[in-house]
Amino acid sequence: MAGAARKKLVGRYEVGRTIGQGSFAKVKFAVDADTGAPVAMKVLDKATILNNRMLQQIKKEISIMKIVRHPNIIRLNEVLAGQTKIYIIMELITGGELFDKIARQGKLRENEARKYFQQLIDAINYCHSKGVYHRDLKPENLLLDSRGNLKVSDFGLSSLSQNGFLHTTCGTPNYVAPEVLSDGGYDGSAADVWSCGVILYVLMAGYLPFEENDLPTLYDKITAAHFSCPDWFSQGAKSLIQRILDPTPKTRMTIKEMKSDTWFSKNYVGVRHGEDENVSLDDVQAAFDNIE
Repeated sequence: MAGAARKKLVGRYEVGRTIGQGSFAKVKFAVDADTGAPVAMKVLDKATILNNRMLQQIKKEISIMKIVRHPNIIRLNEVLAGQTKIYIIMELITGGELFDKIARQGKLRENEARKYFQQLIDAINYCHSKGVYHRDLKPENLLLDSRGNLKVSDFGLSSLSQNGFLHTTCGTPNYVAPEVLSDGGYDGSAADVWSCGVILYVLMAGYLPFEENDLPTLYDKITAAHFSCPDWFSQGAKSLIQRILDPTPKTRMTIKEMKSDTWFSKNYVGVRHGEDENVSLDDVQAAFDNIE
């Protein structure tokens, strides 16, 4: 039993190997000792958060991830705090990034691309219903579970709306909507829809619709929506993508319109999820209470 005694515990979780590392966090494999369920544990160092002035952004990201509860969004279970660390307990996703799948296969078959796109739109539609806009949608932030279902992750740049326009320019340039590149405010919903359109294009083509070596030329192409679809795209897919990648947000296809589109709705199975949970943010507040 000596080996068991050496296991590191954080709350009721047995902490194992490191499975990921970012600028501000490590991700560890962990097991819930009560249930035996595997989880992902994101470990944040309090001093690093403070030194990089990331406190409010990280607190916001965690709060947003607790609010959004959908089968196609990574689930955040709870937040724990130690003396020097914050531990975020999340759903463990084992299927890797959608980006890696594209890198391996080149491009996806139309039916497979459509399935992932439908799941992405379901997740984003749900976020928008909660007043949450992701603002950094790209294949690297889309993970796959063991059954091949899509999971949206990384809410680091997302924003909770106060029914106004968003003003911060953020996101990865190739996936960003034209209006985000300008100085005016923008509708977070329409901007997310544009990014989803770029993702669909990448899934089916294996390359980006807008790609240039220098940013000014890239921005010009995006602003003019200057792109063309490859010959192997079906007419339905081309038509849908052209309506989504409309440089004018007011005439850009909405998610509601998408749901009645023939190409989109083929084999579409809407995700059923239960009643909205009464989510408490008390653990988030408690975890950050003692950080000054």
